[in-house]
Amino acid sequence: MQYSEGKIGRVFAIRLEHGEPMPGTLEEFAAKEGIQSGLAIMVGGAEEDSKLVVGPEDGSMLPVTPMLTALCGVHEVAAVGTLFPDEQGSPVLHMHAACGRQDGSITGCIREGIVTWQILEVILIEVTGLDAARIEDSATGFQLLECGSQRQA
Repeated sequence: MQYSEGKIGRVFAIRLEHGEPMPGTLEEFAAKEGIQSGLAIMVGGAEEDSKLVVGPEDGSMLPVTPMLTALCGVHEVAAVGTLFPDEQGSPVLHMHAACGRQDGSITGCIREGIVTWQILEVILIEVTGLDAARIEDSATGFQLLECGSQRQA
C-alpha cells in the first residue's frame, strides 16, 4: 500500500450541458482551475452510444485488452471518480459509473467517453498537498496511481 496525505481545498458544483463529453470536459475544467487532485461525484443522464470499459477480455493476460460496450438508449448515471495528474502534470479523471435504463444496468469505466444527455451534475472536491500522480505501467498498460515514495505501509 502507498499513501499520501492531503487537505480539502475548493469545492465546485458543475453542470454539464447536453452533448458535453466526459471525462474531457471535467479534465479541461480542472486544468483551467489549476486543480491537480480531487474527488468527483456525478449524477445525471448519458446519451445513447456513450461508451464504457466493462472489463478486460482476459483477466490473466497482460497487457490488458479492454472490453468496450456502448449504451443502447439514454441511461441514468451515478458515478464516482478520482482526479490525479499524469506524468506531464495534466489532470486525469478515473471514474466508474453505474448506468441504468428501465430494469437493466451496466457498470464500467467512462474513460472511452460518455456524452451528457440533457444534464450531468458533478461535485468536484479539490484535494491539495498530495504527492501522487498517474504513472504509465508498461505491464498492464494502465496509468496507475503512485503516491510519494516516502509513504508506504
